[in-house]
Amino acid sequence: MLAYSGGLDTSVLIKYVQEKYDAQVITITIDVGQGEDLKGAEEKAKKLGALKHYNIDAKEEFAKEYIFPAIKANALYEGKYPLSTSLSRPLIAKKMVEVAEKEGATGLVHGCTGRGNDQVRFDITLSALAPEKKVLAPVREWGLTREEEITYAKNNGIPVSENAKKYSIDASIWGRAIECGLLEDANNEPPEDVYEWTTSAENAPNTPEIITIRFEQGVPVSVNGKVMAPLELIGAVNEIAGKHGVGRIDHIEDRIIGLKSREIYECPAVLVILEAHKDLEKLVMTRHQVLFKQQIDSQWVYLAYSGLWVDPLKDDLDAYINRSQENVTGEVKLKLYKGSIQVIGRNSPNSLYDKNLANYNIKTSFDQSYSKGFIELWGLQTRMYNSLKACKTSQKP
Repeated sequence: MLAYSGGLDTSVLIKYVQEKYDAQVITITIDVGQGEDLKGAEEKAKKLGALKHYNIDAKEEFAKEYIFPAIKANALYEGKYPLSTSLSRPLIAKKMVEVAEKEGATGLVHGCTGRGNDQVRFDITLSALAPEKKVLAPVREWGLTREEEITYAKNNGIPVSENAKKYSIDASIWGRAIECGLLEDANNEPPEDVYEWTTSAENAPNTPEIITIRFEQGVPVSVNGKVMAPLELIGAVNEIAGKHGVGRIDHIEDRIIGLKSREIYECPAVLVILEAHKDLEKLVMTRHQVLFKQQIDSQWVYLAYSGLWVDPLKDDLDAYINRSQENVTGEVKLKLYKGSIQVIGRNSPNSLYDKNLANYNIKTSFDQSYSKGFIELWGLQTRMYNSLKACKTSQKP
């Protein structure tokens, strides 16, 4: 059972697995919104000798069971990378196992190299869900460079696209990840042909656009007052934000295996939705909840990024995060302009913000005289420490 994208690595693998292991290959392509020609991928796989091919539409499941939990967890790895590629891997592995069991396949094959993160995600998830099956990563074992793979493909009649020669691209409804080629020089500015979903800030409209996103229990449900299904909503925000140059990420990333890598991402909807979600949480949660959830979110993101989606700790964190979202209902208004996102308003029936208490110009029930006693106690130990420090300093010869 080979996870097949139709790209260079997995196309080469169909031939390689047949030759190396003298095995029949069943290919499977999981549609997570990558926008590729799945019918063409199926035809290509069969031409290369695949015994059977499966196309599985998992976009809805991806949105509800993987993207929505990531929104609730404000999922940004190292504060910058929205977990786009990372989220799709455990879903692909799950579908591979389901079909492998149906077909009686004994091996599970993926096209990851030994340098990236995906090998960890696939190996752990596949072996956890199907411990009786052998997990193979031939590209990692083979050790060929990308250029050598292209030569192998040409020698074996495997079509290679012009884009594959330049970049390695992975996409889903939640984002695009672009690597390789001149991008590997961390000092090179990415050329415009890297991007597909976003306009450059220079070419974005000269007039800002305001977008309003409504959440119910931490999940986005409408855009500008229109209730939408998950896929429609993500697509709508992608289009609006991308038009205004929002969503380009150039990131030096710490991979699981210890390497640093230069990554380019396009994630317009993600950045807008997460910015709105974080703002709404601050409106409806207490300070203690906000600060503690930041720690929980960080651990959740680390597990999801690091290939531990099926680890029981993630289930435990999900339980807390889901409970924390019960009051995260309301609307957030954002202004998009030439690559920037600015929250300009928010409201919620569960808001803890009281403009009467915060207002400096009107009399309220807040007794300001209480602040003096609070400050005395709040800074007590700080004052004691500095007094002691000053005393010791004055006693030195």
